[in-house]
Amino acid sequence: MMEATAADRKPRRRVDGETLIFATPGNPVAQIRLPQVMEVVFDALAINAVWLPMHVEREGLGVVLHALRTVRNFRGITVAIPHKPTVASMVDRLTLSAQACGSVNLVRLEADGTLLGDMVDGAGFLRGLELRGFVLRGAAVWLVGVGGAGAAIAAALCAAGVERLFLTDSSPERATLVAERLGRFYPRTPVDVVTVAPCPVDFAINATPCGLNPSEPLPFDPTQLAPATVVCDIIMKPKETALLAAARQRGIAIHHGHHTLDAQIPMYLNFVGIPVPDERAVIALASAA
Repeated sequence: MMEATAADRKPRRRVDGETLIFATPGNPVAQIRLPQVMEVVFDALAINAVWLPMHVEREGLGVVLHALRTVRNFRGITVAIPHKPTVASMVDRLTLSAQACGSVNLVRLEADGTLLGDMVDGAGFLRGLELRGFVLRGAAVWLVGVGGAGAAIAAALCAAGVERLFLTDSSPERATLVAERLGRFYPRTPVDVVTVAPCPVDFAINATPCGLNPSEPLPFDPTQLAPATVVCDIIMKPKETALLAAARQRGIAIHHGHHTLDAQIPMYLNFVGIPVPDERAVIALASAA
């Protein structure tokens, strides 16, 4: 086999003294798709920047945040599992969205030297559904998993005006705490903690890590759901999780995890001060990456 010519090879990304650095700390990070997505987006927008995955234990999060305060071309982070609640307790200020869910997935350095934490996992999840024509207002929703991303989705669902929200978690105590917090911020939305599948619901959402490993059991059994239910997963890799495959086999509509990330990319850029000329075009770039 002949080697590719210079013209066939993809140009090497230029990294120099003006390159902006962004990162995603998590544990693990093998599932993180953002660096590849942002390479495509930065190229299309002609932005000299890189986005790095950081495999960081809980004890190392303080180092990452200190670097964000002191490294002048380090401009912001997204936060991956399981660090979203921990980082929320380490920054100086939280947006209302982050306060409502008790976790963050975005952090930036403000002009006054403080670190601001925001949470757009929920907003990205809703926007991904909206772009595919789904309507959340007035819906009954079952959410399985109320960790960092799950709690953010729960808050966004309440803000979007769902009729009723059911929460299930491996820790009933955690689910109860999330339900109580949502009650303070969104008192008009009924939120119930359940241990079995409620039926009927319009949407059933997996917001647990179950699905990262194909050998893991399903987070819930889609055969327990009404045929009109939409089954959603927030797992990015693999794209077609065992849950979604099982739902598809039954003829149930499904919603992939990558839609949540793709819809967040313009939100990430706006948060760190990079203008987004065309939201849908950027989302399309992310989706194709």
